[in-house]
Amino acid sequence: MHPLDKFLFCPVCGSKAFGIHNFKSKQCAHCGFTYYANPCSATAAFIVDDTGRLLVARRGKEPAKDTLDLPGGFVDMGETAEEGMRREIMEETGIAAGEVRYLFSIPNDYVYSDMTIYTLDMFFEVHVNHDVKIEAADDAAALQWLPLSQVNPDLFGLHSIRQGVIRYLSKRQEQ
Repeated sequence: MHPLDKFLFCPVCGSKAFGIHNFKSKQCAHCGFTYYANPCSATAAFIVDDTGRLLVARRGKEPAKDTLDLPGGFVDMGETAEEGMRREIMEETGIAAGEVRYLFSIPNDYVYSDMTIYTLDMFFEVHVNHDVKIEAADDAAALQWLPLSQVNPDLFGLHSIRQGVIRYLSKRQEQ
């Protein structure tokens, strides 16, 4: 379901005259308010240790529960992408990330609460020592280190994350 389909009444004046303006917005014919359904900002981290292993999470919640994932999540209002990335890493792994290096972005959509959520997933790389302490929390049901040579993109349940893993592994092989 498109996110605009959920909005039947104008959120400003309550009018039923809240109709499609274009593919990403609705406009109220009564008060003129226009609502845009723009993508949400989300982050994902390639956390690599000094032995060449990648930290992966097992999703604890839908969508794609029990599949592999990268630590990350939505950027909160008032945060930069880097701040959101550090916060999500801390919440899901317990790691206090230092430098987070932006790599690339991939558009994504998934169904949550019976609504399609459109996101722009921003991928970052984070380097840590092999002895860093990790603890699965928040959305991560479990964490594990995998040698990069053993990472299978097909085991990642979210489309954009899978595409990001493929892209990341491909770039690493080129180096």
